[in-house]
Amino acid sequence: MMQGRTALVTGSTGGIGWETARELADRGARVILVGRDPGRAAAAAERIRQRTRGTAEWIAADLTRQAGIREVAEKVAQRHQSLHVLVNNFGYAPPQRELTPDGIELTFAANVLAPFLLTQLLLPELRAGAGRVVNLTGGIPNGPIDVTNLQAEKRFLGWKFSQYNHCKTALMAMSYEFARTTDGITVNVAYPGHASTPGNRAMPMRAFPWAYRPIVPALRILGPVLLKDIAKASRSSVQLATSPELEGVTGKYFDTNATESAWPDSVLDERTRSAVWNLCTSTYAAGRSAQ
Repeated sequence: MMQGRTALVTGSTGGIGWETARELADRGARVILVGRDPGRAAAAAERIRQRTRGTAEWIAADLTRQAGIREVAEKVAQRHQSLHVLVNNFGYAPPQRELTPDGIELTFAANVLAPFLLTQLLLPELRAGAGRVVNLTGGIPNGPIDVTNLQAEKRFLGWKFSQYNHCKTALMAMSYEFARTTDGITVNVAYPGHASTPGNRAMPMRAFPWAYRPIVPALRILGPVLLKDIAKASRSSVQLATSPELEGVTGKYFDTNATESAWPDSVLDERTRSAVWNLCTSTYAAGRSAQ
């Protein structure tokens, strides 16, 4: 099904991203793994080569920085004429407000701007491959989007019940608008659910709200029991990337069972989507002019 096709998966040195890349490679795809650490990226690619019938290569880059995103796009363009699948799996939940070297709030940069910018830069290769873009949401992405607080300008509450959730819902709004305004590719959103990933297990105590800190030790112990298996959490991403039934389907949101679900009300609000989209496009334009 994926024989002869090329798929790029961000945040794929471990967790859901690695399981997604492994499954795509096992179906015959050439997979490109992207991670921040060169050693982990190389090791992850080698594990895939040993365990699957596909091929794997890797790119090391920091996707919270525009320079890192552009580096990934340039290397993909140098190596491949077409890209059939782009899974924007990378996400990050910092414990406090922090700006990237580009002057962007870190949570927004990682979870909204990175998938937007990488998709924009890879549009020629994606269109050449009639590509499918799969953007992963996360946390609890169904709340309202405060367009005056997209970069935590007014407040930052920390962890996944606040800024992370907010940005993952903004990612959905961006994805909806991307699908609506872009031809030649499909753009959909997958929700993997809560899984026992290395990132979740490594969450520092200071990243939890004060009210939750007393139960954190119990959560760490019970996490592998209460949370989803990582392989199961990758199911929606793989389905959106490979299913023949989803050929040409765009602008949809799929739940943990790879079943189409309703968009949150905030995503359906045109003014809200425009605010998220305009912030992404203005940041993209500023980054281009600065080169």
